[in-house]
Amino acid sequence: MADKLNLEVITPERLVLRESVDEVVVPGLDGELGILPEHTALISQLQTGVLTYRQGSESRQIHVSGGFVEVQADRVAVLSDVAERPEEIDLERAQRARERAEKRLKSQGDDLDFRRAELKMQRAMIRIQLAGKGY
Repeated sequence: MADKLNLEVITPERLVLRESVDEVVVPGLDGELGILPEHTALISQLQTGVLTYRQGSESRQIHVSGGFVEVQADRVAVLSDVAERPEEIDLERAQRARERAEKRLKSQGDDLDFRRAELKMQRAMIRIQLAGKGY
């Protein structure tokens, strides 16, 4: 019986994280999905949000956007379009992105433009949240 999870967070560009952890919480399409060792195997799509992982009493967070999570009894593999640790986030850039998204949301555009602006706004807000905590 596994007492730890091997967590990997991977983007098309790089390996963001490889750690042995006690618990992982990922932003699934229908809400947060908590994963402990010996979890039932599954594959799920991710939405933009915060991935949280715990090692002992210490929790850490990573911004993820898009992609999938694959869970096995002792392994969690996150294949994400975007993944950033809080210290990698440029707070000023995220604030500018939020401002641009707010302007797009206020302007009259087609549904596709509106949806893109919503996603950009969501991504910027999560980046600002994580970068502002100073993990």
